[in-house]
Amino acid sequence: MLNTPAFVVDTLALTRNAAILREVAERSGARMLLALKAFSMPAAAPYLYFEGTCASSVHEAMLGMEAFGGEQHAFAAAFSEADMRALMQLGIHHVTLNSFAQLRQWRRIAAELGHTSTQIGLRINPEHSEGQVPIYDPCAPHSRLGIRKVAFEGEDLSDISGLHCHNLCEQNADCFARTLKAIEEKFGDLLPQIKWFNFGGGHHITRDDYDRELLISTLQEFHKRYPHITYYLEPGEAHVLNAGTFVCRVLDVVENAGPIAILDGSAACHTPDVIEMPYTPRVFTDPHWSGESMPSPTALRAGQPGEHAIDVRLAGPSCLAGDCFGDYSFDRVPAPGDLLYFEDMALYTMVKTNTFNGIHLPDLVLRTAPKTFKVVRTFGYEDFRSRL
Repeated sequence: MLNTPAFVVDTLALTRNAAILREVAERSGARMLLALKAFSMPAAAPYLYFEGTCASSVHEAMLGMEAFGGEQHAFAAAFSEADMRALMQLGIHHVTLNSFAQLRQWRRIAAELGHTSTQIGLRINPEHSEGQVPIYDPCAPHSRLGIRKVAFEGEDLSDISGLHCHNLCEQNADCFARTLKAIEEKFGDLLPQIKWFNFGGGHHITRDDYDRELLISTLQEFHKRYPHITYYLEPGEAHVLNAGTFVCRVLDVVENAGPIAILDGSAACHTPDVIEMPYTPRVFTDPHWSGESMPSPTALRAGQPGEHAIDVRLAGPSCLAGDCFGDYSFDRVPAPGDLLYFEDMALYTMVKTNTFNGIHLPDLVLRTAPKTFKVVRTFGYEDFRSRL
């Protein structure tokens, strides 16, 4: 029996996603990276398909080298001098810098250390927005991410080997095709000079309705135009899409303009994107749950308000008034002790948990076969205390 709350990652679902990503990589010619900012569970690495990782910090870079392997890429909006020295000492393979000031700082430190092995790239801002949610749109007005073309004038690019662009978030291949067109229109004069291009993340490649044929053909056509460029895709979510379940137990039910079920899982502490984005995650109940990441035929999905007999708000135990997962409807009010299962909870969950209110961090669990669970990590008081 699982302790709750718990994140359960289904290795069978990871393997399914990995097969899709492998096929896309092989047919398109793209090298597939894993963005550790979205998912960085070392125990899951054998079930994923990637040829390298992308880190957003020195610690992620260290983890990538220690636990994942392959090519090691790094990008951050800004690196401190200490960060740059650490990345050089780690032997990072590719670093993407976010400004020419950062480039000059990197050059100065590299010259001081005699470091020449890292390939240097620059993140561009194509000023072409496909984002639907402003806080997740790197090309929104006043974005700090990426260098606009006007800033390239008069700059020395002699040691720049690559470019990086990221402007997608959970989007389909048509958004990428339009973005690539914008890149070629604005930065086309730089493409003959570079050796590699990282097209970033946000490609929802493993989603059922994703147009993988369009992605593949778009990349193949790009390769025909620029056969000298090695190109990368850097998804995070696509590796673990619909592969994780957040398991919570009902602690109590209170009444205020309708029933409110208070869970041992917290939106504020355990799934903060629910509040930040915001969005309402899918939920199901199933007395015969085997650990599968998608609801089985015996599962009952919670509906939208008014869809089933009784509307219920699902909320967390913290003191934050807005610690709520959302409003749902059920055939009956969940009772204390009942288990609820939140879908698609591998991505941007474990990497964002916190211990606000001293609330217990969820167990991390791998499901390796039906009703077969491997507890990878549990947390206790010392994990809370040591952070303070």
